[in-house]
Amino acid sequence: MKIAVVAATGRVARKVVAEAAARGFEVTAFVRKAAEVDGANKIIVKDIFDLKKSDLENFDAVVDAFGAWTPETLPLHTTTSQHLCDLLSGTNVRLLIVGGAGSLFVDKEHTTQLFKTPEFPAEYFPTAKAQADELDELRKRNDVKWTFVSPAADFQPDGERTGKYILAGEEFTLNSASESVISYADYALAMVDEIASGKHIQQRISVVKA
Repeated sequence: MKIAVVAATGRVARKVVAEAAARGFEVTAFVRKAAEVDGANKIIVKDIFDLKKSDLENFDAVVDAFGAWTPETLPLHTTTSQHLCDLLSGTNVRLLIVGGAGSLFVDKEHTTQLFKTPEFPAEYFPTAKAQADELDELRKRNDVKWTFVSPAADFQPDGERTGKYILAGEEFTLNSASESVISYADYALAMVDEIASGKHIQQRISVVKA
């Protein structure tokens, strides 16, 4: 299986590259500036907005690992993923988005999202809203085989790879220990599992530590 990872120097992206490479996938890493990405078969230095249809047409799946955290760059969550959607429109190449937990729903009616609850930390609100907006725009695309993968609320960069996780859907989910937690490594495992299976086209899924 041939996959591309866009914005491949991020910490989540590197875990995805390593997990995919360990499975024997052929991985191309797209980076904005020259950098080493362990496990990548090929590294291409190219900004997301400079990518063209021809850059992505020969892959089975593209992982969008773009991240932004400053007020002026947060809207790029939407503009970058929409740019990739435009490039992949009408093709069989799947697009998998590294999403956020804030957009998960806390009720069965799907009327209230986590980031809109009183308990949600104020410092994370702008990023959560930006990724919720990104998901809203993705939902409008029926011309792209997209999947938005939300982590648990406590997303741990250096957490262990347990090799297990709970696959959930649109709703904020706790594990048997009443925790919403997942390591980057187990998230990458779930992402690569989804790449391999392609079971959740035009859906948002979420993952939490088992």
